[in-house]
Amino acid sequence: PAMNAWLGVVSAEHVRRAVDLGIAQIGHGKRAGLARMKAGDVLVYYSPVESIGDRDPLREFTALGVIEEGEIWQADEGCFKPFRRRVRYEQFTPVPLGDVRSRLALTSAPNWGYQLRRGLIPLDDNDVEVLRSTTS
Repeated sequence: PAMNAWLGVVSAEHVRRAVDLGIAQIGHGKRAGLARMKAGDVLVYYSPVESIGDRDPLREFTALGVIEEGEIWQADEGCFKPFRRRVRYEQFTPVPLGDVRSRLALTSAPNWGYQLRRGLIPLDDNDVEVLRSTTS
């Protein structure tokens, strides 16, 4: 099966934690987004802000990884029980949206920002290559 790529919209603070743990967690810990991904798919994180509730925009692509084999599981953090799955993150330097905006299919539509509200959207393979090449 072909590789798919996904864009997850998550605050930079939460992305760093996911990278440290080697996991993906999408949509405030819901299972549905993770279930759409297959092993070998690429996951790119876009962070509109540093931390949830921030007024200052960040607008950076903050991490890139490949979904690993294995089941989705539910973590237990007391009152928060998010679903997670394993990700092998690549070395990645955050890329400001402004640096690549003109080269991405993602941002080509006039109202492209609206789709980000869904939290997880399919990403064009070429966009993945643009982001990978920017950080190497």
